[in-house]
Amino acid sequence: MERIVVGVDGSEGSVAALRWGVAEAVLRGAVVEAVSAFHVPYVGAASVMPLMLDPAEFKDAAEAVLTKVIDQVDAGELVEPVRELVIEGPASTVLVEAGRGASLLVVGARGHGGLAGMLLGSVSRQVTEHATVPVVVVPKERS
Repeated sequence: MERIVVGVDGSEGSVAALRWGVAEAVLRGAVVEAVSAFHVPYVGAASVMPLMLDPAEFKDAAEAVLTKVIDQVDAGELVEPVRELVIEGPASTVLVEAGRGASLLVVGARGHGGLAGMLLGSVSRQVTEHATVPVVVVPKERS
């Protein structure tokens, strides 16, 4: 069965990407994997008061964002519910790896991050440059 991987970070661009990916999956009879990446920020050892960061808290936050985005998209016509994957690592690396062997990798044109003037976000640019499968970059939906 075909598999479509969609990058989700909670931004409007990623909601648009998931909507597009679901619509395409319905046409193809494919399954959808919604992938969210997270990372634990580095806190230098030279800090006056070192912070103890719990990776589980960052993963839980990414899972909550992913669930919220999936709930915004009508996926009722899919052959099976959207598969949720939360993976630690840089977003572009996580998406390229998750996309290996997929029929298609879908990302939003702009997510959380980057400079306001950029037309294509850094993650979407990295994904298009390094993916081993076809990539669709979906622009933010217009009101």
